[in-house]
Amino acid sequence: MADHKPQSRENHARFDPAFHFIAIPLMLVLLVISSTLVVHSVHRGHEILFAVWALLVTVAVTLVLLKARMYAMKVQDRVIRLEERLRLSALMSENLRARIQELSEDQLIGLRFASDAEVVELATQAIEQHLTRKQIKDRIRNWRADYWRV
Repeated sequence: MADHKPQSRENHARFDPAFHFIAIPLMLVLLVISSTLVVHSVHRGHEILFAVWALLVTVAVTLVLLKARMYAMKVQDRVIRLEERLRLSALMSENLRARIQELSEDQLIGLRFASDAEVVELATQAIEQHLTRKQIKDRIRNWRADYWRV
């Protein structure tokens, strides 16, 4: 990953250009066009069946697109949760390992950016102070980049 700009709290959010800048805007345009087609068909007394069909297909494709994205992100969250539990069990002392199960998925996802040197302390704080993902990220001193998450 040497070709990446160093990641930090300020620039860690990622975009997938094909999804965020092409697919989503196109689907929004199609929704507007197909909705307009339905409205014009109703007002002008034209055949409405094609217009409704176009709107339904556009809505269905939009839902499939968004659900596919959500499923992929959920899988990524599950992998992150597993990776962080494994990392914590390797880094934590035996008496703290039992507390790993107290961390929420949201907390584990936030901890993925913490360096090995500070992750145990942050995990303990997260459990005891019920920190959110954002609060955990704000406390990280040595950012551990995650270039794979989109």
